[in-house]
Amino acid sequence: MKTIGLIGGMSWESSVEYYRIINEEVKKRLGGLHSAKCLLHSVDFAEVERYQVRGEWDKAGKLLGDVALSLEKGGAEFIIICTNTMHKVIEYIEEKLNIPILHIAEATAKQIKKSNINKVGLLGTKFTMEQDFYKSRIESNGIRVLVPNSSERDVVHKVIYDELCLGNIQQSSRDYYKKVIKSLVDEGAEGIILGCTEIGLLVKQEDSEVPLFDTTVIHAIESVNTALD
Repeated sequence: MKTIGLIGGMSWESSVEYYRIINEEVKKRLGGLHSAKCLLHSVDFAEVERYQVRGEWDKAGKLLGDVALSLEKGGAEFIIICTNTMHKVIEYIEEKLNIPILHIAEATAKQIKKSNINKVGLLGTKFTMEQDFYKSRIESNGIRVLVPNSSERDVVHKVIYDELCLGNIQQSSRDYYKKVIKSLVDEGAEGIILGCTEIGLLVKQEDSEVPLFDTTVIHAIESVNTALD
């Protein structure tokens, strides 16, 4: 079993889910008292969020690159970044490492292709929905990506940072997300990417008439596939 290096804390609410899913999946596959071999470095999200708001992605990349290098030195054999948005700085991280990073969007695209879906809606932070670093990874796999309109993106983003990252789950926000999902489906989306690792805390499959692709679950399970390969 390979040792997984997890860069977490963005937010810790979803990092908890990563740790749970990874260990449950290892136990499911290997049985008995088996659990995952992993190292977790949890950052201070307030520092990362300041860099995001200021557009100081180089500083965020250097921070996470240093974290990844510490995990490699600690014995990690590959890295997962436990957040969608911060894959924006993956190049800064990769240049410091001699071990691979398992990209969350590539793992998600792989799962979508198994479902023979060609068009998906994407929910996430405004950075993820509006910039190319994430969508291009999905679209390079022959999958078209739709995003909510501008006002909907504002609310989806606000709910993530002001509620979900703080562990605050509101029914009113769930209802709003369901409306956004319905709008994307009406535009032709055959599935919905929950492209922020906290969204799965709010929205479940019963809230959507089309398949949901929870990136936290997909990424965590793909890390187990890699660890046990």
